[in-house]
Amino acid sequence: MRFNANDLIDMSNAVRALALHAVRCAHSGHIGIVLGASNIVTTIYANFLRPGLDKFVLSAGHGSAMLYAVLKLAGYNVGDLDSFRQIGGLPGHPEIGIDGVSVTTGPLGQGVANAVGLAMAAKIRGTGGRVYCLCSDGDLTEGVAAEAIAFAGRYALDNLVLLWDDNGLTIDGVAQTALDVPGMVRACGWRVVNDIDVNDFDRLNRVLVDAKRSARPVFVQVKSVLGAGASVAGQRQAHGLAISDAEIVKLMRQYVSGSGEARWHQVASAAVKHYVPDARTIVPNPGFKNDKDTASSRELSAEYLNLLYENGLHLVGGSADLGSNTGARVAASRDVSGKDFSGNYINYGVREHAMAAIMNGLMAGGVRPYGSTFLVFSDYMRPSIRLAAMSKLPVIYLFSHDSVAVGQDGPTHQPIEQLASLRLIPGLNVLRPCNATEVAWAWQTALTDTVRPSAIILSRQKFVQVRTPRGADLTHGAYVIRPADARRVRITIIATGSDVPFAVDVANKIGPSVQVVSMPSVERFRYAPAKFQREILRGFVVAIESGASAPWFEFADAVVGIDEFGMSGDGDAVARAMGMDVDLVVRDICKKMK
Repeated sequence: MRFNANDLIDMSNAVRALALHAVRCAHSGHIGIVLGASNIVTTIYANFLRPGLDKFVLSAGHGSAMLYAVLKLAGYNVGDLDSFRQIGGLPGHPEIGIDGVSVTTGPLGQGVANAVGLAMAAKIRGTGGRVYCLCSDGDLTEGVAAEAIAFAGRYALDNLVLLWDDNGLTIDGVAQTALDVPGMVRACGWRVVNDIDVNDFDRLNRVLVDAKRSARPVFVQVKSVLGAGASVAGQRQAHGLAISDAEIVKLMRQYVSGSGEARWHQVASAAVKHYVPDARTIVPNPGFKNDKDTASSRELSAEYLNLLYENGLHLVGGSADLGSNTGARVAASRDVSGKDFSGNYINYGVREHAMAAIMNGLMAGGVRPYGSTFLVFSDYMRPSIRLAAMSKLPVIYLFSHDSVAVGQDGPTHQPIEQLASLRLIPGLNVLRPCNATEVAWAWQTALTDTVRPSAIILSRQKFVQVRTPRGADLTHGAYVIRPADARRVRITIIATGSDVPFAVDVANKIGPSVQVVSMPSVERFRYAPAKFQREILRGFVVAIESGASAPWFEFADAVVGIDEFGMSGDGDAVARAMGMDVDLVVRDICKKMK
């Protein structure tokens, strides 16, 4: 043990004093975890964390003042703690981009799954790094944490230590965790250590030393008092800032420790950065042709993905138990397992939310991931997709079964609002290809983007392959896929993905003055030069997409969409029943043109 219990007491007090100073400057923040759990984080950083190799995740992101204080004392360049919770300063919850912060946490449960992803990334890359994660009672009531814990047990992530700050309280009172959290975690295949007192530094050190020898992930229950030492100690009010400025000042003076700061200087000066080699993705671009008259975009995606692997792409894929349905598992896929992490495919089980959050951890740990499920289930993943976009993590999502043409599985499996909903997330590429050319472009766009996650939207059903004209430029996310035969374009029909051949059928029936624009990326087109937009969208503009119609009025004069839930039946019959009928659409457009 590098620092003994007496040293750690002083060092923890120094953390408390600095963190309370940050909260006082902000007139906002959370004192409960600062006062109750600083001993835990201090022990990890002082005696166990190897900078640049090991990772620490604060899943209880409301404890950010405590984390920033530790990082500051340990020699990280986190800036001025006086800026805590101020515009341009240190944010209220930890975010990627701050020195020493590996993942963006805040929404409870996310950090637990991120830590699982970081631990798996270390295993896949063979770095030898360990991951320590501090979670709260609130974290352990979130479903994503339970999903991730079960996943980590199945993959025997023996480089992962999850410490539970068990104070028994959340904002509304008694924590509503499982009645037997240690038993639940033990049943998931973890080694569990029960009931460590937060002030027992010697035992906590021994447990963390022993964790290095475990063949399983380790869960440590640390009993603490929320807001220990404050007038509201042990009360739910202690979670936030429920004490006066005078009491904060009194506590700060009580905890200021010159000897503790001196020992932190030793940590900072002795830290050696063991940087992990850069893991940038090298992206091959193999030729890809499709001569089929009809094909589903999921099968085209699978063919292209397999080509990418055969040409040397380093990518770790996976699925929430739907790899064969979405085209995510291909011939070149090799399973990752708890005994062999050299593969390139992860079976996440039916855990969409955990899959997305674990992927964020994988990407933050230097492993480029993709994960797949049905489009309608992207709703389960949305919090983690949002965090990926916020964190500028270029993970890739494959969402198949893209419309009511799913058919017999019925409205529960037929996406309506999901495409529009995904397009509302800032910083997310949403790519809906209609043919082999666009599938290859979508993959290349996703793989070469280094700051934005990407969602590739794919069909289950086969549909007519409308060819991209030779020399077409997809740079701006839209192009004329079916030119008008007349000199003057009276109508432009915009469509995406599997709706493109339907739009072409409509155009053919209306007449020669109609052109069809394929728009695989609304986001790219939105930011295209105005001149390009005017050249593409000529005449009366109609958008056709098998989903929510309202967003398309940004570009279109009229929209053919679906604004109600679907029904069970043959896919083509369901689409027609929901208004996607060529003759009906032609009549409606012609009526509007009169």
